[in-house]
Amino acid sequence: MKWSQLTSLVVAGSALSAMAASSAGPSSCVTFDVNWNLLAFGFNGKDFNAGTQDTWAAAGTPTDITTTGRPPFDMPNTTCYLAQFFNAIYVLNADSANPSSVYIYDVAKKSWSMQKVDTANSGSSKTFDPTNFKAILDHDTNVFYSYSAGEMFALDMKELVAATSAAIPWTDVQAPDLSAHTDNAQAQTPGANTDGYQPVMALAQNHIHFLGINGIDPGNAKIFVIHFSFMQPTPQFYGTKFPSTHGQAASFFLDSGVQQEFAFIPDDGSATYVINVETNTTKTLTGPPVADPFASYSASTSALVQLTTDGKVAFLPYDPKTTTSGGTWSTLAKLPAITGSGTSTSTGGNTSSSGTPGSSSSGGSSSSSGGNSSNNGGSGSGNSSSQTQNGNGDKGGAVSLRQGMWGVLLGTVVAGVGLML
Repeated sequence: MKWSQLTSLVVAGSALSAMAASSAGPSSCVTFDVNWNLLAFGFNGKDFNAGTQDTWAAAGTPTDITTTGRPPFDMPNTTCYLAQFFNAIYVLNADSANPSSVYIYDVAKKSWSMQKVDTANSGSSKTFDPTNFKAILDHDTNVFYSYSAGEMFALDMKELVAATSAAIPWTDVQAPDLSAHTDNAQAQTPGANTDGYQPVMALAQNHIHFLGINGIDPGNAKIFVIHFSFMQPTPQFYGTKFPSTHGQAASFFLDSGVQQEFAFIPDDGSATYVINVETNTTKTLTGPPVADPFASYSASTSALVQLTTDGKVAFLPYDPKTTTSGGTWSTLAKLPAITGSGTSTSTGGNTSSSGTPGSSSSGGSSSSSGGNSSNNGGSGSGNSSSQTQNGNGDKGGAVSLRQGMWGVLLGTVVAGVGLML
């Protein structure tokens, strides 16, 4: 009886962890423009241009780019994407009154507009759910691909740098097969192995990489080939057995051409894995300074940036030619601290702080290793419901409340296990 109850509690704890991992990320976001200036949106009711990487570590004042028409940034899991060909920023999940809309920021004109989106998906029984998805923005086609409850959808942004009057539709793509086939000739089963999957999506070479899939060996990803709308039957191994677990991902841009590498950060923040889809190899870099499963990440050509749920921003310099392992995270000092957001736990990798308080230091590094096989990858982000007003222009209270609730529930599970033992 004891072990039966213990098993039930452990299973319950695992389920709570999985739900928590998909629940509540920051209601602000950071991303880059085509000149690799870091743009920060939803910081205490304002938006900022923090400049290029060479200025981040020094204390200073970012350029205020707040203007009319911006989203209210009142939902958790807000995500921002750079459309590199058009120097436009697309923002999802930033307006609780219009949860399915996409806000567009024209970097050159410094102007906002809101693009209406049709989720009805005419001609299909599958309907896109704006409260439950992860998405990447494909570099070449400028199409969003999302995963929600076992189904993939697409949203064609065309060449938009400003909203059009007509709504654009989310369309059903397919139910992907995420099973661990061992034979490329094996027939695929739509929707296989998707039950309960919390998506981790990464973009590279116009391919979407799905990581953290149940039953897929460490160091592997399932690959969706965007231009052929085709899911490769067999998983791809990337040379190092990075954990097959939930986490976050961000793609490193190039000055021209499609992304070839993406970073994967497990929820425990134990390391930063950089996967190269050209060489099928993985580098093991230092984990982020804050182990926050709700944090969001963005990357330029030479840096990975972490934004935690309590508003801390840190970056890891990265040179694809010379960075092979380790690395040191630094606090990004130019941005104001976000007030009224959630909390996160300091652990993880090396950090050198300068300016904004909050990042702690400790940790170490690992080396890279190789491998080979076929190819390819993508970048992701999430979303979900609304939050309460924090009194600073943007909303953020529900993130900390929800995380606190998960902590209480998980603590109860742990306490129950302790009592029975």
